[in-house]
Amino acid sequence: MGEAARFFIWKWVNNMNKTKKITTTALLCALAYIATFVGRLPISTVAFLKYDPKDVIVVMGGFIFGPLTAFVISAVVSVIEMVTISETNIIGCIMNIVSTVSFAVTASVIYERSRTIKGAVYGLVTAMFAMTVTMVVWNYLLTPFFYGMPRSEVAKMLLPIFVPFNLIKSSLNTALTLLLYKPFVKILRSAGLIEKRESISGGVINKGVIILAVFLILMAVGAVVILN
Repeated sequence: MGEAARFFIWKWVNNMNKTKKITTTALLCALAYIATFVGRLPISTVAFLKYDPKDVIVVMGGFIFGPLTAFVISAVVSVIEMVTISETNIIGCIMNIVSTVSFAVTASVIYERSRTIKGAVYGLVTAMFAMTVTMVVWNYLLTPFFYGMPRSEVAKMLLPIFVPFNLIKSSLNTALTLLLYKPFVKILRSAGLIEKRESISGGVINKGVIILAVFLILMAVGAVVILN
């Protein structure tokens, strides 16, 4: 086979891979939006603090294709959410992007360096705390402008409201990601949308991962009951 033929075959395969990535990313955006639309739950006494499982889809996209894809999905879905179902306009869009990026991109960056179960767990647990700290800072900075509240009042809400809310939200998203990632990747692989290498090795969810996920869910549910 000549050099020209090999080049055109390589080019065709490369274009096919790009098409698959774009198609899968678009699918992830759609699933993340659906998760937001149908899965919003109030878990705080503050009306604008609601849980939705969007971040689960976003972080799985980051695990599959890398941190940049997680950022793109987050931005696209947050903008669509802003113009369709959100009641918080541009400030809510910014907060959504910051929240999801601090969780999904942090986890994806760590997982990118160690594509193993250990790397996934470490990335997600680190992302839980990264998101919580980030959102405490951003709520302190932006909430007074959007809701016309004195900053001193917002400061009083940080520990009793914003910290628990973000820990609960990130704990649930971590647990769901650990439980759903392998089955989700298997479905995408069966559909021919991703390659075999783009997943945690192995086909069975580790028992330790299941125990950790169940613990996080129970902890989050318990915290919601106590706080409400």
